Amino acid sequence: QVQLVESGGGLVQAGGSLRLSCVASGRTFGSYAMGWFRQAPGKEREFVAAINWSGGTTYYADSVKGRFTISRDNAKNTVYLQMNSLKPEDTAVYYCAGRPRSDIATIPQRFDSWGQGTQVTISS
Repeated sequence: QVQLVESGGGLVQAGGSLRLSCVASGRTFGSYAMGWFRQAPGKEREFVAAINWSGGTTYYADSVKGRFTISRDNAKNTVYLQMNSLKPEDTAVYYCAGRPRSDIATIPQRFDSWGQGTQVTISS
């Protein structure tokens, strides 16, 4: 496993932008596929975006496609989530997740490392 620490959450108005970062500890980050999930109060954790080990393959939930961009910098052990055109329904705790496989996944059970989460709140 790797240890993951998210940052970058906050309160912004609808239409605004935020960039989340997730820093991983350990030397194996480069071999991990990474993902972002979110969980709103009273709702299940849902998939947001994923990226493979090299950054060459990405995948997005339909609800964020065209607005969010996932990327990674393996030299910095960091994965990012750039969020633009934010909507009130994007309000949630956002979690970074990692899995020791090269290919991406979209369900939480496929990931074995999780961060503590960062709160994102979008006001209307």
